[in-house]
Amino acid sequence: MNPLKRLFKQTFIYGLATVMPRVISFFLLPLYTAVFENAAGYGQYTNIYAWIAIFNVFLAYGMETAFFRFYHKSDDKGKVVSTSLVSLLTTSLLFLIFALSVKQWLADMTNINADYIEFTTYILVLDALVIVPFALLRANEKPMLYAVLKTVNVAINLAFNVFFLLWLPKLVLEDETGLFTSIYKTDWEIHYVLISNVIASGFTLLILLPKYFRTKYIFDLPLWKQMMKYAGPVMVAGIAFTINEVLDKILLTEILPQGIAESEVGKYGACYKLALFMTLFGTAFRMGVEPFFFSHAKTEKPQRTYAQIANYFVVLGSIILLGVIAFIDPLGKLLLNNPVYWEALDVVPIILLGSFCLGIYHNLSVWYKVTDQTKFGAYISSIGALITLVINIAFIPKIGYMASALATLAAYGSMMLLSYYFGKKYYPVPYNMRKIVFYLSVSIVFSVLSFYVFNRNLIGGSILFLLFLGLVYKMEGDHLKNIFLKRGD
Repeated sequence: MNPLKRLFKQTFIYGLATVMPRVISFFLLPLYTAVFENAAGYGQYTNIYAWIAIFNVFLAYGMETAFFRFYHKSDDKGKVVSTSLVSLLTTSLLFLIFALSVKQWLADMTNINADYIEFTTYILVLDALVIVPFALLRANEKPMLYAVLKTVNVAINLAFNVFFLLWLPKLVLEDETGLFTSIYKTDWEIHYVLISNVIASGFTLLILLPKYFRTKYIFDLPLWKQMMKYAGPVMVAGIAFTINEVLDKILLTEILPQGIAESEVGKYGACYKLALFMTLFGTAFRMGVEPFFFSHAKTEKPQRTYAQIANYFVVLGSIILLGVIAFIDPLGKLLLNNPVYWEALDVVPIILLGSFCLGIYHNLSVWYKVTDQTKFGAYISSIGALITLVINIAFIPKIGYMASALATLAAYGSMMLLSYYFGKKYYPVPYNMRKIVFYLSVSIVFSVLSFYVFNRNLIGGSILFLLFLGLVYKMEGDHLKNIFLKRGD
C-alpha cells in the first residue's frame, strides 16, 4: 500500500480515537457551563486539570516516545516492553505514596482544595499505568482497538458526569429518603467530576491489565539507562510544551484580582475549548505520523515523504482554521449554552492559529526525533515556555486573558519557526514552502475577513469558506485522488 495512503488511513482511525472521545466529552462543555452558572466553578475545574496536565508529563517522563524509538530498533522487543512497564509501574506507585502523604502541601502549592487532591492523584496514577499498553497498540499498528478503548473511556466518564450532575439531584428530589440520598452531597460538583474521571480511568486500566500479567518481567538496566537518556530531553520538551498549553490558566488564577480570577479563568477556559477542533486534528495526525516517522526513517529518501506529509497537514489545517472561525457564532452558542461565557470568544481565532502552528511544529520536529537529537526539542520547547511566561506575567495585569491567548500564538509560532530553521541545518527536508505559505496566508486572511471585517456574519463566513474549499480542490484534487483512489498501491 502507498505509504501515504496507509498513513492517512491510520491517521483517520487515530482521528476517530481522538475525535470521537472528544466529541463525546464535548457534551461535557455545555453541561459544565450550565452547572457552573457564574463561571467561577468552571475556573476551579480548569485550574485542576491544568495541574493534572503538568503532573502527567512528570509521571510519563518521556517514556512513551522512548518506547517507540527503542521498540522499533530493538531485536528483543519483549525486553523493551518489560523494562518500560517496570519503570512506569515503580515510579507511579512511588508517586501515589508521596502525593497522599503530602496532600496538604500539594494543595497549598497548586491552589487546589485539599479535598480534590486525593482524587486527582488517583487519576494521575491510573493514567500513567496505561501509557505503555496504549503505546504498544500504536507500535503494533492496532489503531482500531486503541480507538475503541479511548472512546469507551470517555463514554464512561460522560455517563457518570451526567448521572452525578444531572440525574442524581433529580432522583434525590423525587425520593428524599431513598438510596440516592446517601450518596448525594450539595456543592460537590467538582468532586463528582473527578470521581467520574477516576472510574473511567480505572476501567481502562482494568481492560489493559492483562498486558501486565502476560509480560515476562526482565528489567534491563543498561537498556533503561539508554531509554532514559533518550527520554530526558523529551520530558523537558514535554514539560515546556505543557507550560505553553496550561500555564496561562494557572497564571490567570494567580495574577488576576481574587474576586474575578476564577470567573475570568472559567470564561477563557471554556472558549479555549472551541479551539479543540484544531487540537483534535493535530493530535490525531501526530499519533498516526509519529510511528510512521520512525518506521520509515531508514527507507530510501524518507525526506520526500515527510515533505508531502507536512504539505497535506497544512492544507487540512488551513481548512479547519477557516471553518471554525467562519462558524464561530453557532458553535459558541451550541457548546457554551450560558451567555456569560460568550464575551471571551475573541480569543478563539488566536488560540486556533496558535494550535495550528503547534501542529506544524510537530510535523517539522521529525528531524530531531529520527536523528536522536531530542535535546533540540527540549531547547525549542523551553524557549516557547519562556515566551509564554514573559508575555503572561507582563500583560495579564493589563489585558487579562487576551494576553494568554497572544502568548499561546507567540510561543507556538516561535517554536514552529525555530524547528524549521534548525531542521534545514541538521536534516534537510524539501518542504514546498511556497505552497505552505500560500495556504496558510490565504486561510489567515479569509479568517480575519470573516471574524473582524464581516463581524462573524454567518453568510459572509460561509462564502469565504466555500471559496477556500474550491481553491484547495482545484490545486490538490488530482494529488489526493492519486493517493486515495489509485488501485494497486
